[in-house]
Amino acid sequence: MRRMGDSNFLQTVAAYWDRAGLTQAILDALASAGVSAERLTIDDLAPLDQFHGGGKPATTRLAQLGGLTPGTQVLDVGGGLGGPARTLAVEFGCTVTVLDLADSYVRAGEALTARTGLSGRVTHQVGNALELPFDAASFDVVWSQNAGMNIEDKETLVAGFRRVLRPGGKLVFQEPMAGPVQPPLFPLMWARDATTNFLRTPVQMRSMLEDAGFRVVAWEDATAETSGGKAPSRGTSIQALVMGAELAAIAAAGRRNRDENRIVMVQAVCELP
Repeated sequence: MRRMGDSNFLQTVAAYWDRAGLTQAILDALASAGVSAERLTIDDLAPLDQFHGGGKPATTRLAQLGGLTPGTQVLDVGGGLGGPARTLAVEFGCTVTVLDLADSYVRAGEALTARTGLSGRVTHQVGNALELPFDAASFDVVWSQNAGMNIEDKETLVAGFRRVLRPGGKLVFQEPMAGPVQPPLFPLMWARDATTNFLRTPVQMRSMLEDAGFRVVAWEDATAETSGGKAPSRGTSIQALVMGAELAAIAAAGRRNRDENRIVMVQAVCELP
């Protein structure tokens, strides 16, 4: 089985996401929208740092579903630019460590976190989700929002989540999954073709999580809340900034995948004993 930890495949996925000059591109987009980059809020950044279906409202919905509370120590796996992490810090009082494969996202995330004054509550580092560089029982919550689509070896991924969680800890995630009609139409936001797309059905995912020792306490179809949506009221979106000219084809395929039940979005909370 090919793993995202295999060096060649890892490089392929990282190259797909990495963008040179990403930090400056975000700051330029903020300036064009009339936002001062010196005194940023999480709402100023929301169109440009919440790179997942549903944007900031989906992050808030998921955090409420997971029952996150002040003082919770969170590991955000595949946390990208850190939009969800900063939301969890400001609105839910959490301390968050963000891990992401793409160096440009981590550097941009650090810069944005510093400009929001949250460096003491949100930290960023480069790392592979299949080889989590943390001690066992280090976190209360593992958070993952639209981060597992390129990972085939989900059993190893979930085993790592379990290892770094404390007893009674939670896995709180939002993930695209394979719908009843297959195959999906390409290009997807995360894959130009099937070689880097690894979605499982909700039934398969839930069974795998239970086999790994998790107890599912919430499992909700959030497709309607996380698909489509309104364009940003000012400036550009992170999707447009990163995907550029490819975005129109991605969006068109995305609408068909949703409408034809090829891809569904699930928000879920799973607990350890």
